[in-house]
Amino acid sequence: MPVSGFSGLNVALRGLLAQQRGLDVTGHNIANAERAGYTRQEAVMSAAASLQLSAGAVAGGAGAQLGQGVEVEQYRRIRDQFLDLQARAQTMSAGQHQTTAKALGNAEALLAEPGDGGLGKLMSNFWDAWSTLAANPESASAKSSLIGHAQNLADGFRRLDAQLGQLQTVAGQEYTDLTSATGVVRQTADELARLDAAIVQQTSAGRTPNDLLDRRDELLDQLSQYGQVSVTDLGGGSVSVQFGDAAAPLTNGSAVTWPQTLTAPGGKLGALLTLQSATGPIGARRTDLDTVAAQLSTAVNALHGTPPFFSGSTAATLAVNATSATLDAGSTAAAGANDIALAVAALRGGTADGTYASLVRSLGDDAAAADRLAATAVTLKAVALERRTEVSGVSLDEEMTNMVRFQRAYQASARVMSTMDEALDTLINRTGRVGL
Repeated sequence: MPVSGFSGLNVALRGLLAQQRGLDVTGHNIANAERAGYTRQEAVMSAAASLQLSAGAVAGGAGAQLGQGVEVEQYRRIRDQFLDLQARAQTMSAGQHQTTAKALGNAEALLAEPGDGGLGKLMSNFWDAWSTLAANPESASAKSSLIGHAQNLADGFRRLDAQLGQLQTVAGQEYTDLTSATGVVRQTADELARLDAAIVQQTSAGRTPNDLLDRRDELLDQLSQYGQVSVTDLGGGSVSVQFGDAAAPLTNGSAVTWPQTLTAPGGKLGALLTLQSATGPIGARRTDLDTVAAQLSTAVNALHGTPPFFSGSTAATLAVNATSATLDAGSTAAAGANDIALAVAALRGGTADGTYASLVRSLGDDAAAADRLAATAVTLKAVALERRTEVSGVSLDEEMTNMVRFQRAYQASARVMSTMDEALDTLINRTGRVGL
């Protein structure tokens, strides 16, 4: 079949349009270079369908295919799913360890050790008061001072236990707020469901909704700090999102299933579950504090006799039962008897003090370990995000190079069109005009 004289114009026009789309995408990338969550895009170009020429099209008598220029095949997001998985895993780890480190740091600050406001100082004052009483067994002021220091110590136990318990309560309340029907997890899930419906609609119409896909990935990144996120492609642009160890997917296409029970979700929610638990790092230290209170009460009461000096056997219930009138410095009524005071004063550095010192060390070790894990997790998260940005982020240098490349190609296509136009003008308007 003959080739139309206008075929070259059509080839040049396709080149103009394709390079213009390339410039449009480059401009879009540059405009969004600093926007968080944006994924670099590119106009993927491919050869247009060739023109089939019948036999005799070439000198040998065979047929041929004549190229018809270029077309934009798709507008592609430059995204690596493996890097997404790594980034979300490290985001989850950072969320978990940072939450734990913050809570344990607060718990360590409540101990105020070493310092004048710590329980260790109150226990030291209590032992000192018994030593003072042993030196002055008949002194009313020494007895009154001892009762005062004992009450301060009991108050210190109750206050510290309540403060540690408040940290657990705060962790539990934060978990409830995040996972409630109006919390951030549900809000994120609802937006993911709306995006899924919109993406499916655009995909079914043959479009590639890159900006909607960016927003969905951004939400998945944000959700990953609260718990483990895994995504399953359902086809047609739809996805299923599994969150933590929930029994059902958080979102399945445009359907949302939340609230759900979580036991080990990872991320911030996993840390909050552990922190509010009686066996978690704060709950364990409260148990240790109860042990110190019980050891102190049992040891002092065993030496003081009747009536018992302390009542209660836990940090929350420890109270002073003795008064200045019932306080005994000695086991006999003889003047100057001070054997009880000496025996109690000798408890300094004993089991109760040792257990409390162990508690302080354990909490300090836990807090230091949590800080190290948090710092490592934050570093690994930054590395993972940087690696992803190297692939998906916008490089202004690269975009400037692309802009010049598309500009030159556009100019070349325009020059081809001008040349073809001049040739056709000569053919149509001047052929046969002899002498012109």
